[in-house]
Parts: sequence; structure tokens; C-alpha cells
Amino acid sequence: MEVMICDHFRCSPLSILSSFSPSTRYPLSLPSYSSSSLRFKPSSSSLSSSRMEETQETHHHGRSKFIDFPFVSSAQKNLMVELVSMLEDRFHSQLLPCALPSDVQYYQSQTGTAQASLHIRSATDDSPVDFVLGSWVHSELPTGGSLDITSLSAYLNSSTDAPNFVFEMIRSSPTMLVLILDLTPRKDLVLWPDDLKTFYEDTQLDTHRQALERVPEVQPYFSSSLYIRTVSSPTAIMVRIVTENGGVERMEEIIRDHLDPISKQVLGIWLDHCACAKRDVGEAERAYLKKRDGLIRNKTIEIDLGSSFPRLFGPEVANRVLEAIKGYFTV
Repeated sequence: MEVMICDHFRCSPLSILSSFSPSTRYPLSLPSYSSSSLRFKPSSSSLSSSRMEETQETHHHGRSKFIDFPFVSSAQKNLMVELVSMLEDRFHSQLLPCALPSDVQYYQSQTGTAQASLHIRSATDDSPVDFVLGSWVHSELPTGGSLDITSLSAYLNSSTDAPNFVFEMIRSSPTMLVLILDLTPRKDLVLWPDDLKTFYEDTQLDTHRQALERVPEVQPYFSSSLYIRTVSSPTAIMVRIVTENGGVERMEEIIRDHLDPISKQVLGIWLDHCACAKRDVGEAERAYLKKRDGLIRNKTIEIDLGSSFPRLFGPEVANRVLEAIKGYFTV
């Protein structure tokens, strides 16, 4: 039986932490951060050695929980682990340990029907990266089965005007999957046509979307949110994959043979041509980037997480996690 994804999800290609509700709709999106007290950058000058050891221990424990991806298939787990490794290997000297509390790095609903892992790493002051965010969410569905979401995104700061990286896989059954893969623009591409050429045309990003859509089981996916469609790039990969005829084996084959290489190629383009490319950004442009980044992050949490998280995890857990998340999304 085919379940229409658009009746169950509202996906945000902006976010890595996807939220959803165990009701008839499953809105997905990303947070907005604000409290600076919750976002600190551990360093030898600001922390004692015992505090640093505690932070490192919490980081390693939380990372192992995150990188385990316990509820997804082997092909999906392998892809997620390789994407995380690509990001961490490129920025290893710039990424700081995850400083989230242990009960935010892993949390669950009171009934245990929903579990999640959240891993956020800020970057050093001399890095173009603001932070990297990864997560997985597992929720048992009232109708049986489960909803599983794995996400990875990287956000740049105002020292560069390059796009952000967003990757999200939403699986509502063994034979149905939605993929969101995008380099989300941080400037209006009509007003800055050079950015359209540099980041999207010259890199031939659209060829990856075209290649994936030639797979018979792949169909375009359209978010029900017009706002989400507005902030996506013209080369965004937003597809729905259904393999009822081929079953689970065919889904694994598509992930392994198509999603895996395309996702790693797109991340490679972002690393080489966006995150690590030298960009000359003036003061006026920096102000524009900070304002636009802030508006998008705030809007995302306003239209999604604030309502869906309490329904999924309960108000106490939701408030704790959302407060921690807000510390990173404030620009």
C-alpha cells in the first residue's frame, strides 16, 4: 500500500534536525538558535583541564551514539557515516568538541516510542564554518512500522557568502524514502547572478539531480510548504523513492548505487567550491548575510519545531532540546 509522503511530511531542506509529530502529519525542519550561554567554544584558556576532559568524554560518548544510526538499513548507515567522515576529515582541526549536554545529545519521549540523537560541533573563529549539525530521529508509528530520519548539514558564517550544505533522508517504510539534498543559497540569485554561475552552473550541480531522476523508482518530491520551496536552490534534489515492486532489496540497491555516489559528489562540490573557496565579502554583504541567515533560521523554527517537538517528545524534553538548539542558530 502506497502512503503519500506529502500527507505525512512537510520537509525542510534547510534543516538537519528534522522534527515530526506522531499525528497525521509529520512536519520536518530545522532549528533557530539564540542563547549564547548554551553555545560555548571550549579552549585551553577558558576551561580547566578537568572541564576539558569532561567535555571530550561527553563529546565522544555522544558522537558514538550519533554515528551508530541504530534504526536504519546498512546502506543508509554506510552513506551517513561516510558523509560525516568527509566533513570531519576536511575540517578536523577547525571543529570543536560537541558541547551539548548528554541529555540533549541523546533523548527520548517518556513512553520510549520516539528516540533521537543530536550532534552539533561549532568551529574555530578562523573557520568559514559556523557549525556542523547531525541527527537521527526514530519514531514508532501508530499504524505500525516506524519513521526514521537521518540528517547532516553544515552552516557557514558571514565571512563567506557560499551556500550551506543540507542532507536529509526520511524513511516512512522499508520501501519508501524521501531525499533532500541541497546547497541552499544565502543570497538572492537574481540579484547576484555571479553566485548562480559560480556555485550552481560552473559546478554542474544539476547533472546529479538529472541522473537520479532517470532511475525508474525516483519521482520529484514537492514540499507542501511554499516557504520551503522559496528558499531552496534551483538545483535542489528533492525526490521520493518508492520500491514496492522491488521491495527492500531494490531500495538498498538504489541507496548504494545511486544515492551514495551522488550525495558524496555533491558534498565534495560543496567542500571544494563553497566551504573552502576564498570569497571576498564586504561589510555590507556581511550585514546582509547575517540578517538573511537569522530570518531563515528563526522562520524555520517558528513554522515547525516549536509545535511538533512537544507533540513528539513531550513538553519537558522538547523545551530542553530546543533551548540547546537555539544557542546555535542565533546569528
